[in-house]
Order: sequence, then structure tokens, then C-alpha cells
Amino acid sequence: MSENAAPTTGLDRQADAAIPRKRVLAWALWDWGTQPLNTVLITFVFAASYLTSEHFIDPAVAALGPDDPAYGRALAELAANYGYAGFIAGIAVLLLAPVIGQRADVSGRRKRWLGWSTLALVLLQFGLFFVSADPAYFWFGAILIGLMQVVQDIAGVNYNAMLVSVSTPRTVGKVSGLGWGMGYVGGIVALGAVIVAGAFNFWGMPTDDGLGYRVIAVFCAVWTVVFALPLFLEVPETPPAQDRPQVGFFRSYVIVAKDVVGLWREARPTFWFLVASAIYRDGLTGVFTYGAIIAAQAFFFPETSVQAFGLVALFVAGAAAFVAGFVDDRFGSRAVVVVSLTGMVVAGVVIVVLHPLGPVVFWAAGLFLCLFVGPAQASSRSFLARITPAGRESEVFGLYATTGRAASFLTPLLWGLVVQLTGAIIWGTLAVLFVVLVGLAMLALVREPSRAPA
Repeated sequence: MSENAAPTTGLDRQADAAIPRKRVLAWALWDWGTQPLNTVLITFVFAASYLTSEHFIDPAVAALGPDDPAYGRALAELAANYGYAGFIAGIAVLLLAPVIGQRADVSGRRKRWLGWSTLALVLLQFGLFFVSADPAYFWFGAILIGLMQVVQDIAGVNYNAMLVSVSTPRTVGKVSGLGWGMGYVGGIVALGAVIVAGAFNFWGMPTDDGLGYRVIAVFCAVWTVVFALPLFLEVPETPPAQDRPQVGFFRSYVIVAKDVVGLWREARPTFWFLVASAIYRDGLTGVFTYGAIIAAQAFFFPETSVQAFGLVALFVAGAAAFVAGFVDDRFGSRAVVVVSLTGMVVAGVVIVVLHPLGPVVFWAAGLFLCLFVGPAQASSRSFLARITPAGRESEVFGLYATTGRAASFLTPLLWGLVVQLTGAIIWGTLAVLFVVLVGLAMLALVREPSRAPA
């Protein structure tokens, strides 16, 4: 089969389907329900303000205060150990995601796999309640969060694959954008609720022994239960893939390897998109990973301004992802991704060049950059759905998760090298932009193929 005549996709088979709106909304609510795990627990609150704080270093060292070098070294060790836990989590996803996706396709049990992984996410979030403010509990908390990252990525494999069940070729862009947009907004609402609770001192609740942070973890777990449930009530299970053998777990690795070769031979756009997106998605991750550091250390934002910028940035990215879904269905997913990555590079260069003008530059150019992050993420997902052969959605989205993990070292490595060599945080921005630009260049190898009739 030629590169320009790709196999029939699951979306092709959905061309004349009438998808109930409540099914689409139920699917998108899963994103809303699981987003606080990233926004509240991993990014802004539990891990950043609690697990890697002085609560978990030797009390004698903590008593020395921030001005003592030993205090700084102890916190750095916590951060490094937390990073090691994340690295191990990434390796686990790298090994498990494609095989679990392949098995879900063959068995026709995507929703069942998603159900078990969602339940595991809920239990792991509840487990954080038992992470007391004591150094002896650090690794318990780090392992729980590492496991959450593994389970969430694996859950995302089947959740993303179910996009085909709730959209058609004419609506896949809007539906994918709706999911990303609701995820961002759900994170904003949950984070806002946490900020309000903190502002009112948790309405008199005792907060010693880290109880405030531990209750926040329970809040996130309940949030996931409430908003993830509609998917399992409204979205139907997918049928098993046709003519694909059910094999043992370890044999699945052999099947996946053969399927990757098959993608190269029969679905070349899918293969190259997995490679290109792995690179630029690492750059997208770097935008949020290092954006707060750039704001605080290069533009001298106080902590409250960093939080305010984060909330506004999430809202802008989410709203843009929703709107871009309509553009996706009109002009194509690839066009949205290319324009978005180009816009990010332009905005990032403005941040670097106009850096001497101060915080107003970061507010303006930074938010302009965030306009393109959500659309790039949402249209990447819809593009993959458009070019994935029918019956292989979970497997290919598993490879999507795997390739993303495989390239996840690029931005951190370049960031560290550039900042170390230049001695200035602002130049680290160019490291993130370079990774995005390389991924954009790789998209030249990807075309939206013409399709033979189903």
C-alpha cells in the first residue's frame, strides 16, 4: 500500500454516524475530572509546595533556615529524588503503554481498561492523604505520584483512542478541542477552589502535619470520581479489532514491533507523525515546566504574580483549544498544528529579544504563546485519530504516549546546558523553542493522506 493511500481508519467508519451530544460531553468530562491531578497535585500545590518542601528534610537542617547552605542542599536533594521517581515512571510508561494499547484493541475492552486505570488513579490520590509531614514519608509520596503518572498516561492511551467513538471525520477537531479545553478549565476551577480554601485557612480546619495538603488530595480524588463517571455510563465499548490474534502479554511486544514496521510500510504518515510529535510535544511540556521559572527568575515575578499568570495562561490555552477545534475541522489538523508551533516560536523569540523591557513583555508575549499551546495539543490528538488505521487506535495512541516519553529528555537536557553555559535563565527559553522548531521541521515529512473508500 502506498504512502498516499492510507488504510481505512476508525473515523472513516464513523462518517455517517450520529453521535449524541451527551456522549461527547461525557467523554470530555473525563478530561475535566482527571486534570486536577496534574494542575493541583503534580504542578502547583502538593508536589511543589509540600512534598519537596522543608516538611520532608531533617528537622535540624530545616531549623537552620533558608540562608544556610545545608538547607538549600537538602531541598535540592528532595527535588532530585522527586525527579528520579518521575524518571522511573517514564520508563514504566515507555515499556507498558503500547502493549496495553495493543491488547485493548484486540480484546475490544478500551473502556474496561480505562475504568480500571481510572479507579487506580482515584485510589492513588486518596493514598496521598497518608503522606504525613515527616521525612520518613517522602518516598511514599514520591512513589504514589510516580505511579499516578504511569497510570494516568496508560489511562490516556485508551481515553484518547475512544475519541474515534465520539466523533466523525467532520467533528473530530471540535471534539478533541472540547476535551482539551474542558481539561484546562477543570484544572483552573479546581486550583481556584484550593487557593480560596487556603486564603480562608481551610475554614478553621487544623493544618498541622500537612493535613491541609492531604485533604486537598482527597478533594482531587472525589473530583475525579464525580466527573469521570459519566463516560462509563454514556460512551459504549468498542468492538474487538478484526483479524488480530489474542496473544500472551510478552508475545504482545513482538506484535507491537511488527506493527511498528507495518506502520512504516502501510501508514507512513502515522509513523512520521509519531516521531515529529514526540519532539515538539516535549517542547510543549517545557513551556509549562519552565515558564514559571522564567517568570520568577528572569522577569522577577513575585509568587502571587506567578500564580496569577498560571491561572490566566491555563484559561487562555483551554479557550484557544476549544475554538481551534472548529478551525481544525475546517482547514485540517495538520494546518492547526503547523500554525500553532510557528506562533509559539515567534512569541518565544519576542520574549527573549524584548526581555529588557520587563514583566509587561512576559505577560503579553507569554499569554500570546499560550494561545497556541492548547490548539497544538488538541489538533495533534485529532490528527492522529484521522490517520490511524481502523482497529489499532489504542495501540497507536499507546505508541503516541511511548514516543513522547522517549523524547522527554530533550528539553530538560538542552535547558540545563544553555542555562549553565550562559549563566542566564532567559536564554533557556531558546532551548525550549529549538525543540519545538525541530518538531515543526519534522512535520514536513507528514501529509494528510488521501483515502480510498471504506
